[in-house]
Amino acid sequence: MIRVLLADDQSLVRAGFKALLDAQPDIEVAGEAADGEGAVASVRELRPDVVLMDIRMPVLDGLAATRRITGDAELGAVKVVMLTTFELDEYVFEAIRSGASGFLVKDTEPEELLRAVRAVVAGDALLSPGVTRRLISEFAARSKVPESAASLSELTGREREVMALVGIGLSNDEIARRLVVSPLTAKTHVSRTMVKLGARDRAQLVVLAYESGLVRPGWLG
Repeated sequence: MIRVLLADDQSLVRAGFKALLDAQPDIEVAGEAADGEGAVASVRELRPDVVLMDIRMPVLDGLAATRRITGDAELGAVKVVMLTTFELDEYVFEAIRSGASGFLVKDTEPEELLRAVRAVVAGDALLSPGVTRRLISEFAARSKVPESAASLSELTGREREVMALVGIGLSNDEIARRLVVSPLTAKTHVSRTMVKLGARDRAQLVVLAYESGLVRPGWLG
């Protein structure tokens, strides 16, 4: 059973998400919070698998709450998915750098929300359909000056290649087709790369790809 915490200051939004999620045989809403402080406290108490976190909330915003959650070693298994009204909310970029596993726009289709919850639990990054490459491009444009790629020295040549393809927004299936390997092999390379670099998930691997200088803005394929 996948346990989800809903963090949004709008009770109607929480009620809608709760009704959808609780209707699934493999998902349950473990708790709710109306602000960031409450979200952090609830995560520490309930240890959910996934937090659906609104960005704009009172007391403590979603971005600050996400930093507290992802920065706590005891909460390393908790995945945070940011909720935003706009596809390219200015805070989303920093949220992903801070450890969020991705983001969804609030008016996403119900099926996509369910897929998102299951995807992040499986270790995949989650970005709304059609937004991935645009988000990465925007993130790259705002990213700080790349550091030395020396931090990637533990990676094999193939792992660097795979990381670069993750960085330009390709899925495992797309990477497999590009490299002419099986999707399972592509997924294995991605997983090993994440482990070696200490990345929480695929979203942070994208961040590292840009910040290490392995990928540059304008390389989107």
